Amino acid sequence: MPSMVVIPSNGQPTRRIRIDRVDSIVCHRVKNQEEQYLVRWETTSRSQNPPLSWHNLKELSRCLELVQDYIDALDKLFEKNYISSHLLKKRKSPDTADEHERRPSPIDRHFHQPSRTPSTERSPSVSSSSLSVTTHNRLAATASSPEAVDIYNGVLDTEDGFIFARCASSPGIPQIDVSKVPTIDMLAAARGVMPKNAELMIRAQYLRQLARVPGKKIHLINTHDASSPSLRFRYINDYVLREGVYKADPATQMGCQQCSPRMGRDIGCEYTKKCDCLEYAAVNENSLDENQKMLYEKIRAEGGSTIGLPKKFPYFTEGSKMQRAGCLVPFYLNSRRPIYECNDNCRCGPNCRNKNVQFGRTVELEIFKTGTHRGWGLRCRENLAEGQFIDTYRGEIITDMEATRREESSNDKSKASYLYSLDKFAESENLAQEDIYVVDGEFMGGPTKFMNHSCEPNCRQYTVSYNKHDCRVYDIAFFACREIRAGEELTFDYLDKEEEDEIEEPEDKAEAVPCLCGAEKCRKWLWT
Repeated sequence: MPSMVVIPSNGQPTRRIRIDRVDSIVCHRVKNQEEQYLVRWETTSRSQNPPLSWHNLKELSRCLELVQDYIDALDKLFEKNYISSHLLKKRKSPDTADEHERRPSPIDRHFHQPSRTPSTERSPSVSSSSLSVTTHNRLAATASSPEAVDIYNGVLDTEDGFIFARCASSPGIPQIDVSKVPTIDMLAAARGVMPKNAELMIRAQYLRQLARVPGKKIHLINTHDASSPSLRFRYINDYVLREGVYKADPATQMGCQQCSPRMGRDIGCEYTKKCDCLEYAAVNENSLDENQKMLYEKIRAEGGSTIGLPKKFPYFTEGSKMQRAGCLVPFYLNSRRPIYECNDNCRCGPNCRNKNVQFGRTVELEIFKTGTHRGWGLRCRENLAEGQFIDTYRGEIITDMEATRREESSNDKSKASYLYSLDKFAESENLAQEDIYVVDGEFMGGPTKFMNHSCEPNCRQYTVSYNKHDCRVYDIAFFACREIRAGEELTFDYLDKEEEDEIEEPEDKAEAVPCLCGAEKCRKWLWT
């Protein structure tokens, strides 16, 4: 099965659009059986009427995120211009269309287009180092209809092998008021053209991005339409720290020194009383004897280290009955206690029982279109055991001030669903609100960005730290809080179980964010 879309060549080298010179895509058409998109170019002055030029998809291969932005806004564009928006409603998925009209998927077969005959009159491709004004004058003079025009308000040029447009106003160059673009005639032509080839290329590009994500394969399924998640989303393997955000000095990351790789069962750390990494881990109060209870009460009142008191390692080990190795033990699974894993400075070795989340995702996931107002969702292609690790929530770590700015400047009320405060230790460490960092996973992160909310979730988020002395930067890890069958959507509670206050009925429902989870015990509102 081909892994990418292949567009037949007309025999001439194709130059690509220089993306840093492009402002936006403003319309589309079909000319000579070829999908073309109208590029609005950036100008150095606001007073200039920017050039606009038509380009095929091969020339736009480095600008597919802009093409996707345009396609996603088509309904609003037609509605704004009083043209029926039924175009996108007629879009069919390559997985659901009738056989005689089924669109080829980029993962099913090669992309087919009719062979193209070289023609400078119909193609905006640059065939020389620069297109002269004279050439464009000739093109404009022979244009008998608006559809024949390939460029307005300028001429095409090249730089370092890339196409860009520059302003020009010679008598023979077609001029157009950019405020009137797209024109009614352009929109009328676009109305009958489904951007199917662009959607296939966008899907193929997104699949290539998924293929580069470490870990088991991530699939993309959409049986409802031909859309794909945003190409602007960047997959990252670790947090990206923004201005004003700092991790604790690496010198503070101390490992356990009394443990070794082989302490009895060849599983690294064997005894919680010897593992220094568990210094701040929760004490197993049920195992305290009378003397230990007295000591523990004194430590809680006056402060001090709990090393030496009975604790629990967070994960089951190989050979554990009725449980899979690596799954959370009930002591952690059924609580909100932070998890402290061993790190590279430990003497317990690389295969320590107390190392899990830091190795990354080991399950095969699937991003899928829900077909409801909940957009995209995430599910697993294999059964998950109770307490099994799924993946972490990644993104940019920003300051509280920056998070507030982003939230206030966003026109999307759901922005809060991508912001996650790293406030687990705020109370115990007396952190002020302005000193708490926030993870923003909207623009970059991992596949867990697509996990939807549920008031009755099957997953739960846990704090996982590899440096017990860093109370401001740590991982947010998702574990299955019950057995999950393959194909069941993965969900978690956006409000977190620690936030036990009931959601009050909002006074202004227009400003509130409704909950769409559909659970039997749905709280009806996410934020009020």
